[in-house]
Amino acid sequence: MKKSEKTKRQLASVLKDLMVLKPLEKISIQEVMEKAQLNRQTFYYHFEDIYDLLKWTLEREAIELLDDYKDESLWQEGFRDIVLYLEKNRAFALNAINSMGHEHFNRFFHQEIYSIIEDFVKQIAEMCQEVEKKYMSFVTHFFTVSITAVTISWLQGELDFSVEELIQMVDRFLSDHLEGTKTLYGINNTNCLKAID
Repeated sequence: MKKSEKTKRQLASVLKDLMVLKPLEKISIQEVMEKAQLNRQTFYYHFEDIYDLLKWTLEREAIELLDDYKDESLWQEGFRDIVLYLEKNRAFALNAINSMGHEHFNRFFHQEIYSIIEDFVKQIAEMCQEVEKKYMSFVTHFFTVSITAVTISWLQGELDFSVEELIQMVDRFLSDHLEGTKTLYGINNTNCLKAID
């Protein structure tokens, strides 16, 4: 691992530890650097400000989290890992959502969930050519916005579901909609049935 990458990871780890204890707005660059035992100038070599560090932290963890789930058939596993990550890092995640840098957190969610759902929906669209691609693009966006909002609501304690229950609900939501799409378009070929069921 390059020294620059190692330093960034170190600063990200310190930021996560501090965000478990206090809001992002109350964390100073000086505090991060003292805890990391690095000089202040090192921070500015890598990041513009504390929000830039938060953005990098979320992006880096998202890449690592979903690196193994490029196969659309594994979307549930990819989503499960997102939810497990949030459960494990609940204090950090809630702090990020409630901080002035919450847009970075929402972007992290949107991009990663979109990637998972897009691959799943693309597979259906390719097998079920009767369904227009423009519509499937809309469906992917709709699912992403819905699932992102529901997952954040779950994280904030507004839904009393276990991780597995949340995944089952999302799976049922997707399956119900895709079953409806199949009925609407009169899709009944074997490949489509396998993909949707």
